[in-house]
Amino acid sequence: MEEAAAEEEGSPRGAATVLLSGVFALAPALEVDYVLSLRSDAELLMRRLDSAPGSPPVRLPLSDCIGCYASQSPGAAAAYLSLFCYPLRRGWWGAREARRRVARTFRVAVSPEAEENRAVAESWARAVRELAAPRPPGLEGAIYGHLPQPCQVMVLLNPQSGSGQALHLFRTQVQPMLTEANIAFSMFITEKHNHAWELVREENLSKWDALVTMAGDGLLHEVINGLMERPDWQTASQKPLCILPAGSGNAVAASLNYYATKACLLKEDLLMSCTYFLCKGLHAPLDLVSLRTASGRRLFSFLSFSWGFVSDVDISSERYRKLGSARFTLGTLQHLTTLKVYKGRLSYLPVEEPNSASSPGEPSSLSAPHANRTAFCNRQPASTRPQQGSALEDSLLVPFDQPVPKDWIAVPEEEFVSIVCIYQSHLGTDLILAPPAKLYDDAIHVFYLTGGVSRMAVIKFLMAMERGTHLTLNCPYLHYVPVKAFRLEPSVPKGHMTVDGEVLACEPVQGQIHRRLGRIISGA
Repeated sequence: MEEAAAEEEGSPRGAATVLLSGVFALAPALEVDYVLSLRSDAELLMRRLDSAPGSPPVRLPLSDCIGCYASQSPGAAAAYLSLFCYPLRRGWWGAREARRRVARTFRVAVSPEAEENRAVAESWARAVRELAAPRPPGLEGAIYGHLPQPCQVMVLLNPQSGSGQALHLFRTQVQPMLTEANIAFSMFITEKHNHAWELVREENLSKWDALVTMAGDGLLHEVINGLMERPDWQTASQKPLCILPAGSGNAVAASLNYYATKACLLKEDLLMSCTYFLCKGLHAPLDLVSLRTASGRRLFSFLSFSWGFVSDVDISSERYRKLGSARFTLGTLQHLTTLKVYKGRLSYLPVEEPNSASSPGEPSSLSAPHANRTAFCNRQPASTRPQQGSALEDSLLVPFDQPVPKDWIAVPEEEFVSIVCIYQSHLGTDLILAPPAKLYDDAIHVFYLTGGVSRMAVIKFLMAMERGTHLTLNCPYLHYVPVKAFRLEPSVPKGHMTVDGEVLACEPVQGQIHRRLGRIISGA
């Protein structure tokens, strides 16, 4: 083995330098020797020793590496260097680009001395891990963190989620990756509704570096609300969360993947992508919405609140849960036959958009091209966080027996087909409802579809949502506005309401965004 700090041969001045180089045999056959070069730009170059002069090496970006370890059998002189990577690769027949496992093990036998071989292998493993550490995105004001290595996580798994394959998928797909990334876990299998809520509220969470849910979006809803009911909720809410998709909708998992890659993945590909994020360990801030109902309930939401068509499809299709995501297609077709209209009042506090030429608070009709709405002013600075032990106040909301404040906007329409208040990009695995949404953009993205819309217009809207292009449809019934807070008052308790996909009694509801109240494992 050679250690080097010189530029790679043939590379231009100022290019990446070679940090380590050596000749090792590829295991398990040990029939082919490879020249390995570890570069300062976080690339591992692999070239067969017997290859023709000038042949290009295989390049392995270490940004895709989740683990690298040295090992040695008792009494053996040779040591081994193992790398586990998950690069993005396109599948057969034009399939979507997704992560695929690439594992390589090399025998290190540079000396007859076992200790020296072990030292060489460990130096390589240590250098690879340092170069493979994730680099936080360079976004101004973003506060990213990284899980320690090694780390211990709490896994909450719902075996009934989706099509009922969560436990099998964890054992066959997730657990091997966690082992490769040196992540230990304690598993808790939920046995009843709100079981995770109770566990997280009562457990000593200091034993774990992150809380992981393996289910649909509903289990993460339980975890967040359990955290917010703890006496130490200010500290507990900053514990990094991770969602591994095993449900029917998997909207948050799809959103996280979309933020990182702008790609839409399904099923096992999406699960592998989210597990890869966990193995890399980068976590980002997460906005949460505090929801209050007229009956006195308070819930914290990370995904969405909805009333009308979308909620009706979600709840009525529960009977088809074994179909997975296909349940929503079936439910949509059923509800399109009788497109219901719901009466109520919708009011909201619009976001403050600097340098906006439009009237303050004016809703965006989707008949016009959509403008990027990712930078928002914050009415309540982060420095105003409540003190330890105090309750989190909803400073933008007033009691239901009082009218909304004067700076709020009341929607003139009172007949709605559907209202969705969403804070992530995806409404389902392949439904991009709010393309401009981010994890911490300090906004609730409100979409409402007013009465009078035709079934064909709804179908076009849903089809366009698969590509995220519905924001440019010329539909006067479809409206979008980013807000800081909202109030919805149904005229009669009719239709389903849902929060993060969980059913809620139909009654007046209001909510406001809380900036960076939580944290979540993210790819970007």
